[in-house]
Amino acid sequence: MNANAKRAVIRLQLDREAKQNLDEMCERRGMTQIAVISRLVTWFSKQNDLIQTSVLGGLQSADIAELSKLMLKRMAKEEDRSSQPAHPRSTRKN
Repeated sequence: MNANAKRAVIRLQLDREAKQNLDEMCERRGMTQIAVISRLVTWFSKQNDLIQTSVLGGLQSADIAELSKLMLKRMAKEEDRSSQPAHPRSTRKN
């Protein structure tokens, strides 16, 4: 099986400003447009529905505020879990 059989090719239409921004970003990062867009689509497709809706502009400002609070709470919980020391192993002697 050749490498192209595992890939899908799509056509992308951008407005002039978006294309200029993409070009500048690719230049700064030293990446091709295909690499940047492929990584973005891969990342985006793995996000939950709320994040996807937010990125696509489907939330009202009140919803965005609520989403921000929820995300901050989740991040704080994850930070708390990662900063807690691991449970010490039992030091009992048999």
